[in-house]
Formats: sequence, C-alpha cells, structure tokens
Amino acid sequence: MDFELSPRTRELRTRMSAFMEEYVLPAEAVYDRQLAEGDQPHQQPPIMRELQEKARAEGLWNLFLAHGDWGAGLTNLEYAPLAELAGRSVMGPEVFNCSAPDTGNMELLCLYGTPEQQTRWLRPLLTAGIRSCFAMTEPEVASSDARNIRTRITRDGDSYVVNGHKWYTSGILDPDCALIILMGVTDPDAKSYRQQSMLLIPRDTRGITILRDLPMFGYTDRCGHGDVLFENVRVPAGNLLGGEGEGFALAQGRLGPGRMHYAMRAVGFAERALDLMCRRTLSRTAFGGPLAEQGVVREWIARSRIEIEQLRLLVLKSAWLMDTQGNAAARTEVAAIKVAALEVAHRVVDRAVQAHGAAGVSDDTVLARLYAITRALRIADGPDEVHLRTVARRELAKYPKSPKEEA
Repeated sequence: MDFELSPRTRELRTRMSAFMEEYVLPAEAVYDRQLAEGDQPHQQPPIMRELQEKARAEGLWNLFLAHGDWGAGLTNLEYAPLAELAGRSVMGPEVFNCSAPDTGNMELLCLYGTPEQQTRWLRPLLTAGIRSCFAMTEPEVASSDARNIRTRITRDGDSYVVNGHKWYTSGILDPDCALIILMGVTDPDAKSYRQQSMLLIPRDTRGITILRDLPMFGYTDRCGHGDVLFENVRVPAGNLLGGEGEGFALAQGRLGPGRMHYAMRAVGFAERALDLMCRRTLSRTAFGGPLAEQGVVREWIARSRIEIEQLRLLVLKSAWLMDTQGNAAARTEVAAIKVAALEVAHRVVDRAVQAHGAAGVSDDTVLARLYAITRALRIADGPDEVHLRTVARRELAKYPKSPKEEA
C-alpha cells in the first residue's frame, strides 16, 4: 500500500488549507448570524454563495467526483485528505460543492443517469444551481434493512405513482432543492434485493407534503430534515433511475464512496476538536497551572492523537483498496471505517467538550454542534450495528463451518 500524496493532491491540499484558514473558518460566525437574521431558516446565507464563487474560481470545486469529465478526476485516495480538510468546518463541504446528500446523488446521476437525466439534474447540481435530497428512511419500519421499505412505486401507463411516508429526508427544506431521489418498492413479490427501485421526482410535483422539519439533538439543520408524505405523486416513466429492481444495487454503489467521504470528514471533525482542546487547556489555569499540565488532560490529548492517526490510516487503506481492487474488495474496510470514524470523532469531541467545561455545551464554540453531528451520524447512512454485522460476517466466512453447522 502506498499512501504517498500525489503531486496534484499536495498542490490542492495546500491551496484548500489556505482557503479554509483565510475564508471558511472566519466566515462561520457570519454564516450563523445571517441564518439567525434571515426570514427563512433554510435559505442559503449570502456568505455561502460568496464562498462558493471563490472556491469555484480557484478550482476547488466538485473534487469528490472522479467519473468521466464531470468532476476533478481524483482517485478516492487523492480526495481523502481534501475531504478531511473540508470536514474541519461544519460548512466546509458545502463551500466546495462536496456536501451530502448532493455528492451521493451526483454520483448516482453520473453513473446511472440517462443523458436526458444528466442534462436536467446533474449539470445544475454540479454548478450548485440547485440542491437535492435523498428519500429512503421511513418512520414506520426499521429502515436499516432496505427490505422493510414500504413506499410503493406503481407503474401506471407512461407514469409511475408514488405513495409512502419518508422522514429525515435531508435537504428537502432548502428552497434551492429541486430534486428528490426516492427509493421505493416496485415489485414486492421479487427477490428481496430486487424489489426496490429509485425514482427522480421534481420537488414541486403535486402530492408531496412536508409534515414537519425534524431537529437533530435540538439543532435545526440549514437544509432541513423533512418528515414527508407522498400521496399519489405522479412522474413520467422516464424518471426511473437505472432499471426496475436495481434500487438496492444503486444504493450500495452510492454508499461506498460516500462512506469514505463521511469518514474523512469525521477525521476533520476530530482534528478540529483536538485543536480546540489543546488551545483551551494551554490557555486556562486551574489548580496552580495550565490545564494542559494535568495528567488526565494530557491523556485525553495523547489518546486523541493516537486514535485519529489510527483512523486516518484505516480510511486511507479503504480508499486505496477501492481505487486498486474495486469497491467490492474494500467492503469490509468500508464498513469498518463507517463505525470507527464516528466513534473516534465523537470521543475526541467529547473530550474537547469536557476540557471546555460550560463553554463546551454552549454555542460559543462549534463543539456542541459537532457532538450532535458525530452522534447522529452513527445512525445515518446505516447504523453502526449494520456495519459491525457486515464485518463480523465477512470475518467468520474465512473459517470452515463445523460438521454440525454444515448438517
């Protein structure tokens, strides 16, 4: 395995690091203030549009997308350290047009969209002219198992009709959201993983009702997490993404690179938290000296550094495997990093919160928000238990079954 940064990645990382320090991190307070003062809590603040224009002008744009002529053409391994840098700010990924759920949706459209679908939806997403959302999770079932999905997609002549209930449909309340990619059941009698399909639904289609905006540990997300009802929502048959029964396979293709992106951004979360912890404990005095001289604080700092380095290496290995042997070969590692990344990031953030005392649970720093995000992401994109199940199953498959089991 060779994790040496390519010359292009080194150059991009240098420029992105400078961009983060000069523009993004100083703009966080402006972003929050503009959100608070705006009439629409989900409207993109003007500062974000300004930052996006700067990032695009400097070539720091769509770096996540490797396919064809659509994106930057970076490998997973090349993009990984850039995703980490963007992850140091909650608003960072959006600045570079590398934020979920748009990244995964653009991947889907790039890989499986027809030319017409790409012209209508992919091109404006690539320029941040529109936003999108992904409707999969449902409140009435355990959505960690895609076989439980109840939302029905029914063929009716030249159309598909959708009926169902989705929630935590992230991004749907953004006024710029123009596209919903929905996963539902087209054939309940097919084999388990051939029942589902994906459909492209314009956001303004009749029959879509947002019941409420769901908070995340009390935080209202700028793009919103919608509780959404689909009642006789009709779209042309040409809006099917891929083919009927391919929804589960498409979802897996979407989630492979996406989990690596999540993991590297989580490394960025952890690095930001560790930086804040070090600065705080060096500047605060208690019991006769700086907090950083306390043994327990030094242990927090040391363990955080060790865990971050271990995590980064595991993520880089996953990215290298995806690049050299394909997503299937990296399945164990990709499942592992989804668990490890958010566990590590959450632990480091928790230590930083403790080091900040009362300030850590306030909104005076980014730590409380990072705490909520890192905890919530242990559920999003498949809960930890699903990925642990995958790792364990593949580990056990290396061993022969006992005669009793084979019988």
